[in-house]
Amino acid sequence: MTHTAPRIIIVPGWRNSGPTHWQSLWMQNLPHAERVVQDDWLTPKREPWVQTLEAQILSRPEPVIVVAHSLGCITTAHVGAEAAARIQNALLVAPADPERRAHLADFAPVPHQALPYRSIVVASTNDPYCPIRLAGAYARAWGSEFVRLPNAGHINIESGHGEWPLGWALLQSLVQDMAWGKEKQSQAA
Repeated sequence: MTHTAPRIIIVPGWRNSGPTHWQSLWMQNLPHAERVVQDDWLTPKREPWVQTLEAQILSRPEPVIVVAHSLGCITTAHVGAEAAARIQNALLVAPADPERRAHLADFAPVPHQALPYRSIVVASTNDPYCPIRLAGAYARAWGSEFVRLPNAGHINIESGHGEWPLGWALLQSLVQDMAWGKEKQSQAA
């Protein structure tokens, strides 16, 4: 059985992800990936950020895998039901804490209901932008699998995460999960 490449949407956080950030490096190895481009990376506002992500998700009919970092995780959690129904899986890395950061306050409160798709939250024990206990609370509320990394900072280039092989392996598990689900659906038909 032939599988088409999954539609992967990269969702950067506040101030975007630079050229050596793992999200940018992954884009080079994912020819079918799309990157969300926000109009204002420096003074983010929830409504336009969420609308931009929803528009990209809904621009085509196939299901997607979301790969979000930091404020991108919170943006993804705010997505409305129609767009959320298109998300098959999500890798949510180093979620932000907008309730403690004045420049991100428009994204508070963070939704605390279960996400309607499989998700993995990856967080660090020493992330300066979100305490590990809060990231764990997000994962529990969202119904996500939780991967706790010791002393990994904000899981970005500043904390030594260039290509980030562990994250790549987690993404590949989500891609395989999506392909396996399609195969089961076609066998049942």
